[in-house]
This record gives sequence, C-alpha cells and structure tokens, in this order.
Amino acid sequence: MKWRKSIPIYVILYALGLIMILPVLMMVLNSLMGPQEMKEAYGAVLGGNMEKLSARLLPVYPTLKPYVELLLDSPDFFVMFWNSVKQVFSILLGQTIVGTMAAWAFARYEFRGRKPLFLLYMILMVMPFQVTMVSSYLVLSKLALLDTHLAVIFPAIFSTFPVFIMEKFFRAIPREVFEAARMDGAGEFICFLRIGIPLGSPGIIAALILNFLEYWNGMEAPMTFLRTKSKLPLSLYLPEITTEQMSVAFAASVVMLLPAVLGFLWGRDYLQKGIEASGLKE
Repeated sequence: MKWRKSIPIYVILYALGLIMILPVLMMVLNSLMGPQEMKEAYGAVLGGNMEKLSARLLPVYPTLKPYVELLLDSPDFFVMFWNSVKQVFSILLGQTIVGTMAAWAFARYEFRGRKPLFLLYMILMVMPFQVTMVSSYLVLSKLALLDTHLAVIFPAIFSTFPVFIMEKFFRAIPREVFEAARMDGAGEFICFLRIGIPLGSPGIIAALILNFLEYWNGMEAPMTFLRTKSKLPLSLYLPEITTEQMSVAFAASVVMLLPAVLGFLWGRDYLQKGIEASGLKE
C-alpha cells in the first residue's frame, strides 16, 4: 500500500520537527525554574564550577517567580518593551503608506527607467545592514536624528522588501477590473484605494508580518544608532541580564517570543501567499 511507503518519510519529518521545537520547549520549561534549581542544572556553565552540566527538560520545583520578578520588579523591561512597540509599529505604519504607493507605481505604470529602478530596489533588498551602516549613520548624523527613535524608524520605513512583495500582488490584479472601474467614473486614487488595497491585502499583510518579525528581533540598527539606554528596544534587554538571573532571562525570552508567535499564527495563510508570489517571474 502507498501509505505504508510514506511511513518512513513521516517518521523523519516528525523527528526533525521535534528536534527543531525542542530548544523552544526547553526555554519555556526552564523559565519555570527557580534560581537554585537553575544553578544546580546549569552551574557548570553559569558559575564556572567543575560540576557536570545536567540540562533538565522538566523543572523539579516549578515556580512563577522569574515571571513575577520580570513583570513586577524590572522597570527596564517595560521601558524597552514600549520602545519596541513604538519603533516597530511606527515602522510598519510608514511601510504601509510608502510601500503600497511605490509598489502600485511599479505594478500599474509603465515609465522610462522602471526596470532599472526596480532592479536597484532588488539590489538594495539583498544588501546586509553592515554594507549600508556607515552611509546611514552619516545621513542620520547630518539630519540630527542619532540617538532618537527616528534613527531606527526613518531608514526602515523606506525598506525595499515590502515593495517587492506588494508589487507582485498588485500586478496580478486583472486590468479589466480597472477598466470597468474607470468606465464607472472611478479615478486613479479610487482604483488604488477601493480595488488595489483590498485585492492586494494578502501581499500587504504578508510583508508587514515578515517585517514585524525582523524588526521586533532587530539588534544591529538600535546598537548602532542609539546610545541612551532608555531608548533601546526589548531585543537588547537580554544581553543586560547577568548570569545570576538566568531564570529571568528565560522568562524574558518567552515573553519576547509571544508576539512573534501570535503574529505568525494569525498571518500564516498570508505568509504562504506572499512566499508563493515572491517566486513568480516578472
């Protein structure tokens, strides 16, 4: 039977899935360990003693003390959390406004230099942050934006990746739809607002979710452009935790992971459509 031939494949896939999820599971369960149990389990790494490392999956004495200490006794955590919220959602709002209009122009208009300009967008999209770091720093310095939230927000608003994803969806809308709308008296802005945005919403949402995951966990730009500790995002909170607070570090990792997981679960269908669209040929 065919299903019997597929059993080894399913076993391998489930085994690989378990291996991938095991570190996350250990992180969640270790966040329920108290300081003493954490020292007993990971003392060989944390304290530098000669005891053997005995990583535990299940805590012997589970406790919520790390979460209480994180959420009630760590004001820096909340400051950095709201910094992340302000920075990330401002970036997403700006990308929605700028990215949709740029993607609409590339998808619906034929103008001189369109293909070279779009190629430039693609080149900028694959460039790592380290390549543009110095030039971005100089521009932000000239604009007097260094050590402000805008130093992180402003460059990210003009990211080329959302344009790449949205352009595919806008281009896939049949031209007959716009011709019918124009016959009914709709102008270009109405076509964009009432046809382009609703029909291209899967691409817009997919781009926003992917960028949320990127900027929520981003570290390079804040480390480069921000100096004041009170302006740093949550992604830079964990390096500030000492080895004596490892249980709090696990709890902070879980709390930081939750928004990304919830966003992924909510928009996974849109992500699939966005990945499919990104593989379409021009």
